[in-house]
Parts: sequence; C-alpha cells; structure tokens
Amino acid sequence: MDLHARRADSFGEQAQAYAEHRPDYPLAAIRWALEPLAQDRRLDVLDLAAGTGKLTAGLVAEGHCVTAVEPNEQMLSELVRRVHDVRALPGHAEHIPVPDQTVDAVLVGTAFHWFDHAKTMPEIARVLRPGGVVAAMWNEPDMSVDWLAEFERVSASSVQMTRQDPAGMLAHPLFGTPERQVFQHAQHRDSPEALVATVNTHSRMLVVSAEERETVNEKMLAFLRSRPETSNGPFDVPMRTDVTRMVLSG
Repeated sequence: MDLHARRADSFGEQAQAYAEHRPDYPLAAIRWALEPLAQDRRLDVLDLAAGTGKLTAGLVAEGHCVTAVEPNEQMLSELVRRVHDVRALPGHAEHIPVPDQTVDAVLVGTAFHWFDHAKTMPEIARVLRPGGVVAAMWNEPDMSVDWLAEFERVSASSVQMTRQDPAGMLAHPLFGTPERQVFQHAQHRDSPEALVATVNTHSRMLVVSAEERETVNEKMLAFLRSRPETSNGPFDVPMRTDVTRMVLSG
C-alpha cells in the first residue's frame, strides 16, 4: 500500500479520538455552501466521507435530511453512536451507494484530497438533482497567528502532504465555475495536552513510528507550555474554514 493510501486508511483505529478531538464546522460555512439552493425547504444532503460525523452533525442541526457515506467501519460506527436522525451507509466517493438524482447537495468535510477525482466527480454529478451543489470544506489552522504558525512547524512529522488548490481540485466540466469563501473559526481546547491529542488524529502522525510520534509529542508539549497563549488553562485555537462550491451544469 502506498503512503497516500496508508494515510487515507489510517483513521479507523483512532475513531473515538477523532470524534473527540477534531473541530466541528461553522454553521456560516455550511449555509454558504448550500446558498445556491432554495433556503425555504429541508434539503436532501449527502455528507461524503463523513468520518465520525463532524460535518454531519452541523447539517442535522440545520434541519436537513442527511445521508452520511463513509468507507471505514469504525468511523461510521462512531458517527452512528454520536449523531442521530441520519441515514448512515458504508461506501466510497468513487462508488456512492445512492440512486441517481436523489440528493440536492453533496458536502465533503476535510476529505476531498483523499478521493480519485476523475472517478468521484461523475459520481457526484450522478447522484445530484438538476441544479444541485457540491461543496468541499477544510478546517485549517490560521497561519496568520504567530504562535500557531510556529506550532505547525514544531508539530511536523516526517510525513507531510501539500494540498492542491481547492478550486483546481474540484473543477470539472460537469459543473459550473468554482466559488470559494473562507470563514473564521476556532476550536476550544482545555489544555496543551488536548491540542496535542488533536494533532495526533491527523494522518501525518498516525502513520509514523511510535518513537517518532513520542518525540514530536514532547516537542509540541514543550512549545505549548512555553507560550503565554496556551500554557495556562483553556484556550482557543484560531482556525479558517476554506469552502469551495460548484453547481451542477445543465
């Protein structure tokens, strides 16, 4: 199995930690993603690669009818345990297990970079109703904040991945022009250890050796304990939620 596949498949054993420590998505980002659709009705929304339901929970809270599709059994089980009133199905982005033209929107939370885009985009188009929306969003640290930019350097492992431009990643002839918006967000953490736990749910930490993980964890804790922003009591981690949306053509 190549490194990309190993990283994509690394989350299951840490499903509970992922659900506990990963941030949610701001409702403003969800609403913007769905803005091209009629806002006076309950939408049928597919959360693709739904993980443990971080995005799913926000969609349910907004009152939409949600189908969550996730390939990892452990992650899907955690989603079912934590998020109610949702249809949860095992499945992959490249073979979405729902009939043609049955959803108004397909949303993807911090997962689109794992997909085979050439296969996924026609599948998304297949399941969308005419005029339907696809939107991909990523929660990312706000690198304009000095301490957080330095923490990102401290927390680097030997396994890194550069994500390509979202608009270029999603662009496809079956869809209209990509639109992009960034939303300010924050994740509350009770302690330096809690932020380290968040980092440990990322694939760059899950696939390295236990020895390397321990070394990076020690560096992260030492840094966070040395900074006034994070050393004493609870703190908020400044974040940006990057959203790209497109409307099905025709």
